[in-house]
Amino acid sequence: MEPLTEHRGVSGPVVYGFLRLVRVSRARQDALHDALAEYCRRHELALHGVFTERAAGTERSAAFTGLLDVLELHGTYGVVLPALSHLGPKAIAAPRQARITTSGARLLLVRGPRSDTSGPAGARPERARRRSPAPALDHDT
Repeated sequence: MEPLTEHRGVSGPVVYGFLRLVRVSRARQDALHDALAEYCRRHELALHGVFTERAAGTERSAAFTGLLDVLELHGTYGVVLPALSHLGPKAIAAPRQARITTSGARLLLVRGPRSDTSGPAGARPERARRRSPAPALDHDT
């Protein structure tokens, strides 16, 4: 009898991270990289690399071009981002998002869009309910 999958060295789907870090402290860079790694660990994804864009600018950058290149490799599942904002401002992010999805890669977000909680990319942890300092009182009117 063969051991269960959980007891074997099985690699998860291959993903690549993308970070847009313009004027960001080293501590923030490390925290974002750690967030990608932790997301991949929890979701059994194999993070094979992280592309980092350090300059604001156009849709085409060396980091994004490199990301598109690896998306063409056989066996690449998707791209992991801390949030959609890491693709850049809206004018740049929309075409970038389209290029990622037309490549056939999945776009996975550690922190999904605020308005969408329908899918894995939009999944967010349960929010703690905010409680007022004093409970509401029932009033007879």
